[in-house]
Amino acid sequence: MPTVLRALLFSALLTLVPIAVGVAMSGDATLTREPAAYQGTPLTEFDTTTAVVQRAPFCDLVPDAAVQEALEEEATLAAYDNGEQSDAFPGGDVAHEYGCRFSPSEATDADTGTAVEARGWVFAPPVTAEAAQRMVEASATEACAALPGAPAYGAPSTGVLCAGDDTQTVSFRGLFGDAWLACSLTLPAGVPQDELVDRAGRWCVAVAQAASVPLT
Repeated sequence: MPTVLRALLFSALLTLVPIAVGVAMSGDATLTREPAAYQGTPLTEFDTTTAVVQRAPFCDLVPDAAVQEALEEEATLAAYDNGEQSDAFPGGDVAHEYGCRFSPSEATDADTGTAVEARGWVFAPPVTAEAAQRMVEASATEACAALPGAPAYGAPSTGVLCAGDDTQTVSFRGLFGDAWLACSLTLPAGVPQDELVDRAGRWCVAVAQAASVPLT
């Protein structure tokens, strides 16, 4: 299922290109604070309208406890920055975002594409509300169905469930100001869907908090 999400993300980036010409770097400063204490907040209880997401690297600010709860095991971080090549894109293309992938520290069979993982990424270029709405409308595909009644993750926003033979992925993504933020959690197909949606929601709250300016 990671391959499906990568294809969706690459398609979204192509949609974004017309409004991102000439934008090489985000105008936001790199976040330098310490990771916040992890609260395990359900997405249904998180007010995403108050989050001020920056278009900047944030992976080091994701609490270890959030990763542990999402994957239920120790994980290794692979992060990438704007302008870097990344295997998060088909063909290892250059990323126009800041992103991170947490995968179990114990080796998995990468050749099968069935490894569990937790991801978070924010586009480096600013995104308009119109472009965000187009990405929301394009998020549901034959492989990924929209989650009915998905809680807000920015505005506009969407949640999707991508079901495969060995894994299933829940992803939330949406617009926070001019920042397009997305997250996903991929777990074995045997995990009950309600549990996957709940764990993904808590994971995505942690991603949003890590990528945001703290409220004072």
